[in-house]
Amino acid sequence: MNVKFASACLVAGALLLPAAGFSAGNEGAKSPAEQYVNDSLVTAKVKAELARQRPSTLVDFSVRTDKSGIVVLNGIARTQADKDRAESVARSVEGVKTVHNNIQLKTE
Repeated sequence: MNVKFASACLVAGALLLPAAGFSAGNEGAKSPAEQYVNDSLVTAKVKAELARQRPSTLVDFSVRTDKSGIVVLNGIARTQADKDRAESVARSVEGVKTVHNNIQLKTE
């Protein structure tokens, strides 16, 4: 096995175990690294679900999650329905507490 690949797998595993709930000690208190991984995981889940649901006119968007489970959606949509759909999808993802929908409607 490639040494760089093996090292990357070990690092990824060490970061993901706490995010998956396998941390030892300090139950409930997360280190900054654990919180970053958790935030990244929520962001990735939201992006994956948006990609799976494919709001057809969501042109360009970004997703950001803070340590409190607040997701911020930014970008451009062609219709109000797609803007609302993106927010609904984000709200349905586990770990999301609140959604701030800053998606703007594209003006022709």
